[in-house]
Amino acid sequence: RIAVAHENELKPGEMKRVSLDGKRLLLANAEGQFFCVDEMCSHEDYSLYFGCIQGKRIKCSLHGSYFDLLSGQPLNEPADCPLRTYPVSVVDGQVWVETNA
Repeated sequence: RIAVAHENELKPGEMKRVSLDGKRLLLANAEGQFFCVDEMCSHEDYSLYFGCIQGKRIKCSLHGSYFDLLSGQPLNEPADCPLRTYPVSVVDGQVWVETNA
């Protein structure tokens, strides 16, 4: 696991790009809970960083697909493949991501 942010770094609705082990990931604060998913939309190679968080979902601004941040599952078309998700924990004020789970 790797520390990727300070607990107070991201307000609810904010995201941060993270590069770990050659992977492009996105750390998101959704309703005060942290989630980590692949940065690029599974439908087209487009960064979800340009999208927005609504509830515990993230929207791709390119074609409008929503993904569940907890499961990575697409919630509507055109996306039909899930995003990879990564376990996140907060310990001693640091946000940690597990990349090889």
